[in-house]
Amino acid sequence: MDSATLLPGQATFLRDFLLPQLTAEHAVTCRIVAAIPADQVDYRPHPKAMPALALAGHLALCELWFLDAVIDRVFRDADAPTDVRTGPEMTAWYAERFAARLPSLAALTDDALATPVNYLDLRRDPAVAYLNIAIRHSVHHRGQLSAYLRAMGAVVPAIYVESADEPYPAAGDSRPAQPPPAF
Repeated sequence: MDSATLLPGQATFLRDFLLPQLTAEHAVTCRIVAAIPADQVDYRPHPKAMPALALAGHLALCELWFLDAVIDRVFRDADAPTDVRTGPEMTAWYAERFAARLPSLAALTDDALATPVNYLDLRRDPAVAYLNIAIRHSVHHRGQLSAYLRAMGAVVPAIYVESADEPYPAAGDSRPAQPPPAF
């Protein structure tokens, strides 16, 4: 993608389209990360796989790294969490930092969002494109982590509509069905 291909207003349109998706996916990701059992943080399905909490940390840190690149229009080193030992602690660390970035993302101008950003000397895309990459990267690793949860014997939260552990709507729920959180 070349920034010259974006017409005035297109970058802000893309941001305004992607931010609600990013926010909805973030909420679901928080539920998956929080579901890591405290006694299973080192679980990995294979010796080459990341341990569960390390995978959750990678997911959270990279998403924030992409968001910072959109805000600052440059990729910089990111600060990983240091005293996080459980899924709920990782969720709190991730959610606090995610929320702090939303106002900055929402305030970016069309020109700022259309500015090409160098990604590891591999590509140069308009800053706004990295919102989409952040979503895809997080969803990919969230899928891995949800598979870990099942293998750990943990409860797997519903992701888009339901899971085997969370039917939609919940059994006995007399309220009218609401759209799932990521839709």
